[in-house]
Amino acid sequence: MTEEIIIAGFGGQGVLSMGKILAYSGIMQGQEVSWMPSYGPEMRGGTANVAVILSDDRINSPILHEFDTAIILNQQSMDKFESTVKPGGLLLYDPNGIIHPPTRKDINIAIIEGAKEASEMNNRKVFNMIVMGAYLKLHPIVKMENIHKGLEKSLPSRHHNMIPMNEDAIQVGMNKVKWQLNLN
Repeated sequence: MTEEIIIAGFGGQGVLSMGKILAYSGIMQGQEVSWMPSYGPEMRGGTANVAVILSDDRINSPILHEFDTAIILNQQSMDKFESTVKPGGLLLYDPNGIIHPPTRKDINIAIIEGAKEASEMNNRKVFNMIVMGAYLKLHPIVKMENIHKGLEKSLPSRHHNMIPMNEDAIQVGMNKVKWQLNLN
């Protein structure tokens, strides 16, 4: 099994953190992993993306031009990455700020209202974990116990008290994700 993922949005949305947690979770599961971030000097408010590969086999190159999954969190990322999803792949997006939703008919499309759900939880910091929960519901590529280990590894120890809140947010995402177009 190999899963090639692009996560893209504005800096400050937790894009790189989400990729890092997925990568650490894959390592904890004994998978081969690649984590390749890309962001401009403006970071907060500018665009950021990360390519993550989780595989049972050796990864030949971290550089990708097509993805099994695209997790899209802003319009610029939708414009740039919708076309890079492999036919039959998954595009998961938060509709907040998306003016032109995806139009492809050869991919699976799912929606998670992560910004809305984070607001309802009174904690915008868990937005990325809500989105990750939605993804893991659709593609359970790592076990929840390894997500916990990934959170422990990627969060500084002074923030480990936030792990239960992040796990709650993952559950919210799992419960609230909706299909827009499901080819299966």
